[in-house]
Amino acid sequence: MFQRIQTIWLLLASAFSFLSLRFPVYSGTKIVNGVTQSETLDSASDFFLLVLTVAVGLIALISIFLFKNRKLQFRLCIVGLLLQIGCLVLYYVRARAFNSGVIALWALFPIVVPIFFILAARGIYKDEKLVKSVDRLR
Repeated sequence: MFQRIQTIWLLLASAFSFLSLRFPVYSGTKIVNGVTQSETLDSASDFFLLVLTVAVGLIALISIFLFKNRKLQFRLCIVGLLLQIGCLVLYYVRARAFNSGVIALWALFPIVVPIFFILAARGIYKDEKLVKSVDRLR
C-alpha cells in the first residue's frame, strides 16, 4: 500500500484538505447592515465549504485503502478532484463578497489538493497499465 506513490499523493491531498479547515484563505472587510466588519474566510466559516472540504478529505483517505480496486480508486480520485475544483470556485465566489482584503498564505492548501489528486490519478493509471501489460504476457 505505501510502496505506491499515489498513496503518498492521496495522503497529502487528505492532509492539506483537512488543514484548510483550520487556516483562513482570505481576510478582509465586509459591510453588513451598514457596518464594516473584519472577517476571515475559511472552510469552517461556510457550511457548504465545510461539507465539501470534509468530503474531499474523506474521499482521499478512503481511496488510499482501495489499492486492490484500482478502477474505483481512479474514479474516486476524479470525483475528489471535481469536488475540490468546486470548492475552489466557492472560495472565489465567497471572496468576491468582501469589499477589500488580502489572500492569505494558507490559500495554497486548497490549491495544491487538485494537483495531488491529478498526480495520484496518474500513478493509478500507470499501475493499471502495468498490470494489463503483465496480463498479456501470461
